[in-house]
Amino acid sequence: MRYIIVTGGVLSGLGKGLTTATIAKLLQSMNFSVNPIKIDPYVNIDAGTMSPIEHGEVFVLDDGSEVDLDLGNYERFLNMSLTSSHNITTGKIYKSVIEKERKGEYLGKTVQIIPHVTNEIKDHIRATANNHDFMVIELGGTVGDIESMPFLEAARQLANEEDVMFVHVVPILQLSVVGEQKTKPAQHSVRELMAAGIKPDMLVCRTSSFLQEAVRKKIALFCNVKESQVIENQDVDDIYKLPLLFNKQHVGEQIMYKFGLKGTVDLKKWESTINVEKREEVHIALVGKYTKLHDSYISILEALKHASYKTHSNIRIHWIGAEFISTDEFVNYDGILVPGGFGLRGAKGKIDSIKYAREHNVPFLGLCYGFQLAVVELAQNCGIKDATSSEFETKGTCVIDFLESQKHLENMGATMRLGASKILIKKDTKAYDIYGKSEVYERHRHRLEVVHSFIPTYEANGTVFSGTSPDGRMEILEIPSHPFFLATQFHPEFMSRVEKPAPTFVGFLNACKLYRKQRVNL
Repeated sequence: MRYIIVTGGVLSGLGKGLTTATIAKLLQSMNFSVNPIKIDPYVNIDAGTMSPIEHGEVFVLDDGSEVDLDLGNYERFLNMSLTSSHNITTGKIYKSVIEKERKGEYLGKTVQIIPHVTNEIKDHIRATANNHDFMVIELGGTVGDIESMPFLEAARQLANEEDVMFVHVVPILQLSVVGEQKTKPAQHSVRELMAAGIKPDMLVCRTSSFLQEAVRKKIALFCNVKESQVIENQDVDDIYKLPLLFNKQHVGEQIMYKFGLKGTVDLKKWESTINVEKREEVHIALVGKYTKLHDSYISILEALKHASYKTHSNIRIHWIGAEFISTDEFVNYDGILVPGGFGLRGAKGKIDSIKYAREHNVPFLGLCYGFQLAVVELAQNCGIKDATSSEFETKGTCVIDFLESQKHLENMGATMRLGASKILIKKDTKAYDIYGKSEVYERHRHRLEVVHSFIPTYEANGTVFSGTSPDGRMEILEIPSHPFFLATQFHPEFMSRVEKPAPTFVGFLNACKLYRKQRVNL
């Protein structure tokens, strides 16, 4: 088995996840089988109980695992579905070690970080390898952080036992008052990494502009790598251009040389997909409560981007904070998207946005909580004036209520309705036109559902529930008399891929394009 381990230094948010996904994509394009892993040093068992503002979006896998958002990038780049084993956390590792200790598996031993915790990390990595050609592992956090130390030590040990390549991501800072690119933070980061017993085989340098040749030479000299191993990773307007950028610097060939292999990168299909001509501009209002951190909605943004390739659209996202909303500005937008979320904060603004979209025939897409709030708004329009949701209100008529399995929970972690499940789609509906088939699988993450006793009221007023689960849960609603009013209980953005965009987003963008033509010509 061959391992490529990606680490990062100095600060977070350097793009280790995208570097990992890019390297994996290059290997995949050379017809190697690749298996990615994300290591998160936090003590949480998984990402499910963290706020999107704290750590960005919580991504959900087919098996219901709530994981770090970087696994979403892996799936989107590689067009593959991952599992819980592809996300290692400190919480998972320590839980496993403690459970083994309680069972007596370490009888007679003093359980310590080395070797017991580090062995557990290596065992987990090897168990996930599953006979692939390459494992590409992103070690989250920053070199030097105390929480990352056991994982760095495990990586050092792994390099003594297996065929391993280390890629270190560092920032090249350029202060406006100085004007030149500074390498000292990168040098210190490499020194910190080498103090942990790891020598990088490649440095990926994050810059806001081209990496100056003199700077490349300096980094190579002081960080003990060849100039060809210093890779420029400058800001791009589309993250899916990164494999093309890395390929121009022969990253794939260098990996082949390191492992004594041969292979040729073939990104022709990838390049033709992302470089499609985008002819028409579309303005989308994204109404959310976590808009200050755009990573909170990263899967939605990427799903819109994937759909833009398919529809030849140039998307402009307008971030609308749901707490302080004025529907007057919606006259400037071609579509309104209300994403998932939790709690009372911003709920009224989202409902007002949904009402505006319904009354003014603006294309609307609601996702999860957006679906539930659409039901609340439709109920209010049908005469149930005090219609509300158990999510944020105890008074009034609850038209959205907790799933039976959610009413008496002792634990909050991994207890929602999670993961992929079957959805049955009615023929002669907008949903059927979008998907083109009567059965699909989509991923869920929610605790509440539509109260069935009110469904006849909605249907009598023109709403159609065009998608249901096999056990009768409402999954998709639409208004046939509206140009495009569609909401889903599931999260279609989690299944969207670069070369296979989510059908709901493609349908939404096509409707937005048509609405824009009508709006501009008026």
